[in-house]
Amino acid sequence: MIMKYNSLRNSLRCIALWVFALSALSVAGCNKTTDQTVVQGQISVPGGNIFYEMSNPDAAGIPLLLIHGGPGSTSCYFGLLDDLITDRPVIRYDQLGTGKSDRPGDRSRWVLSHFVEEIEAIRAQLDLPQLHILGSSWGGTVAAEYGLEGNTEGLESIIFAGPLLSTPIWMEDAQILVSQMPEDLQNTIRKHEAAGTYTDPDYIAATDSFYARYLYHQPKKDVPECRGVTGNSDMYNAMWGPTEFTATGTLLDYDRSDRLYELTMPVLLVAGEFDEARPETMQRFAGYMPDASVEIVPDAGHVAMVDKPEEYAAIVTRFLAQIEARK
Repeated sequence: MIMKYNSLRNSLRCIALWVFALSALSVAGCNKTTDQTVVQGQISVPGGNIFYEMSNPDAAGIPLLLIHGGPGSTSCYFGLLDDLITDRPVIRYDQLGTGKSDRPGDRSRWVLSHFVEEIEAIRAQLDLPQLHILGSSWGGTVAAEYGLEGNTEGLESIIFAGPLLSTPIWMEDAQILVSQMPEDLQNTIRKHEAAGTYTDPDYIAATDSFYARYLYHQPKKDVPECRGVTGNSDMYNAMWGPTEFTATGTLLDYDRSDRLYELTMPVLLVAGEFDEARPETMQRFAGYMPDASVEIVPDAGHVAMVDKPEEYAAIVTRFLAQIEARK
């Protein structure tokens, strides 16, 4: 769900820390490969401007909007998909307060309804009457809320990638995964959680072991788009909490599992084989929706688009082509 960057926790602690202009489009074009154009710019949303990047802007397929994890992560990891999903425009963006977007420091915007408003603004300002959306981790929370409360006219499908759709269920899964770790690590995690000593070096080392198992399952790749891009740990801590498996923030009581049946559009749930959003839970969620299927990325963790970008992109491309073939 949430990847967290922290100087003490090194690069493994990516928050799951894992678009124009004020009145006109502000766009810069560049060549990512010899035959691919990428455009970037800013989109005005309530509270400020957010950064976006669009690859394959002239491709024929229905656009795909990518929603990053966190809260407080960035969209840069999706850059690995730019050369792999080429049959349609693919748009990624940094939510207000993180990444390359404005950081007004307005905590009143750190609520789910604001992030739904961001999608509405993106659709309006980029003129996206038809759209697929993919929400990764916390981005799945935003995607679900948009599907339930936003303007779904022209929303062709939703892809939930390792989504947070219920904090209680997320916590249940986390405890199952912790219980599968060596006993000394389990004891360390539980001891410091009980004491609230989240910055203790032993606790940090134990949580890093959790992340090494269930966030990145492959050696971490260099992602050029992520160089110099930072997340927002304050947003992560305020909305979620100190670690992936300890929720103390405003999302503590979040749960949409009882409303998933309302998502009647085609849905795909994707998870890594070793995802902290467990494959078993993806199957459970799929059973709540009338038109949902599940794909598991072999030998991948929660950040499956980094662990296995080719396999991840192939799953997404195949699903979207199948949906569009129904028309």
